[in-house]
Amino acid sequence: MAEQEQAAEKTLAISKIYLKDFSFESPQAPAVFRRSDWKPQTNLNLRSSHATVDGDVHEIVLTITVEAKDDDQTLFLVEIQQAGLFEIVGYDGEELAAIAGSFCPNILFPYAREAVAATIQKGGFPEFVLQPINFDALYMQSKQQAATAQAEAAAPQTETH
Repeated sequence: MAEQEQAAEKTLAISKIYLKDFSFESPQAPAVFRRSDWKPQTNLNLRSSHATVDGDVHEIVLTITVEAKDDDQTLFLVEIQQAGLFEIVGYDGEELAAIAGSFCPNILFPYAREAVAATIQKGGFPEFVLQPINFDALYMQSKQQAATAQAEAAAPQTETH
């Protein structure tokens, strides 16, 4: 009975999903469209942030940056901050961190992916599809990196003369 009451106290709800910031640049246009031999290299940068807005309301922001370069010239650069307000009640510590670092970005990603793809295509470039992202694995990797950094910082420093 106590377990049922505790489970009933936990709530996770999406209050709002919105575009917080968006940028598209094509510094080589229109010359880039006259080339037929370009094979751009794309670079994807992904990060998320979490802030408590009011009590149990949390803002999660997923930032995605996609840059396409040919040689050292930027063909296009897209940056999006896809955000959401989530009501997260009854979760503390590690559970809250996992929800904010994995679950919520996973909810936001399809919205960001669609906006990025549509904008690149409207910018005159071929279809661009962001592949699925395993936010659970990224979250675990960031936890491991943080633990390693903390262990290294706590290790006694030895001096060599």
